[in-house]
Amino acid sequence: MENIYAALLLHKAGKDISEANLMKVLAAAGAESDESQVKSLVVSLKGVDIEKELESATLAAAAPAGAVTAPAKKEEAPKEEKHEEAAEGLSALFG
Repeated sequence: MENIYAALLLHKAGKDISEANLMKVLAAAGAESDESQVKSLVVSLKGVDIEKELESATLAAAAPAGAVTAPAKKEEAPKEEKHEEAAEGLSALFG
């Protein structure tokens, strides 16, 4: 995950996402880096429009959030029924 963050940081700074730059960012952050993972990431990002991918990821992540924040309906009736049932039970005890 650190490798991806380093790549995003380089992209945001307008720097070239290369093995050397990724290794420098990871070293500066004090993160352990696996050279094969860094190479794999650099190869997989060749020809990818990172800005476009970030925009589409942001839109996809924002869509479900709106559905989650919909107000929930309160149901008062079940609480009242439980209260009435409890009262009936008490009246049976005390006649």
